[in-house]
Amino acid sequence: MSFDPVFTFGVVGAAALIGLGVSQAIDGASLQLGDSMAPSGLVVLEPGAFKHPLPGEFLKNGHPAPGPVLEEILHAPLEIMKFQVTTLDYERCVADGACKPADSGLPSDVPVTGVSHFDAEAFANWLSSRTGEAWRLPTDAEWAYAAGERFRGDIEAGEADPANPAKRWLKHYRNEATLGRKPDPEPRARGAFGLNSKGVADIAGNIWEWTSTCYTHTSISSDGASIGSSVDNCGVHVVEGFHRTYMSNFIRDGKSGDCAVGTPPDNLGFRLVRDRRGFLQAALHRLGLT
Repeated sequence: MSFDPVFTFGVVGAAALIGLGVSQAIDGASLQLGDSMAPSGLVVLEPGAFKHPLPGEFLKNGHPAPGPVLEEILHAPLEIMKFQVTTLDYERCVADGACKPADSGLPSDVPVTGVSHFDAEAFANWLSSRTGEAWRLPTDAEWAYAAGERFRGDIEAGEADPANPAKRWLKHYRNEATLGRKPDPEPRARGAFGLNSKGVADIAGNIWEWTSTCYTHTSISSDGASIGSSVDNCGVHVVEGFHRTYMSNFIRDGKSGDCAVGTPPDNLGFRLVRDRRGFLQAALHRLGLT
């Protein structure tokens, strides 16, 4: 059977144009790929501003310090998948020869796991080419905006004590322990962790999600009021879930030991946003040039 993507965007376009409410969930049935649903449906979030702890490593006077909390502004509606990309979604990309098989063999209605940042980008590129729309990974800020009350940033441990650096690491792990997270390695059918207040499903469940935001090393002033020089390491990207962490792009299993911060993720998966600015703007956005 031929696979000809046919997307019906009338409902989404109307919601974006008339701005109905804070967010507008779009049923997957309105987004069709041939005779099957497009990946996961969409939730459209209205533009807005929010306070957001910046991701990355921050140094004050040459020593680790908590990241600053700044105001982030989304100037356009954010169209984000209601659910994470499922195994069935991903296997279509594999069948087309555009994605490598995932490391997990899961039922079709379960979010795909065992995928790297490279895999997630390959799927976004495939979906874009098949639909004529621009799909991409969300930025860390976009993911946090969609996560709403379920967002939890880095597990902070305060400023480092130059005389005893071990104190900060001990405090970090104590703070993580207080969150009460228990191992939960078995991915579940989509919707198992419910909806947040914005209508986005399975946020902060047992699947961490890749973002397009690179890991950064940033210096801040002694009073913490201003940000100095910053160096991006785009071989590592921000991963969001029960809490924020950072993973190398090639990692498919967070438990493999490459987690940069705290206890590793139970699973690695992803969801995408649809960028109405088009292919060029989306590519520039991924590069941090817009």
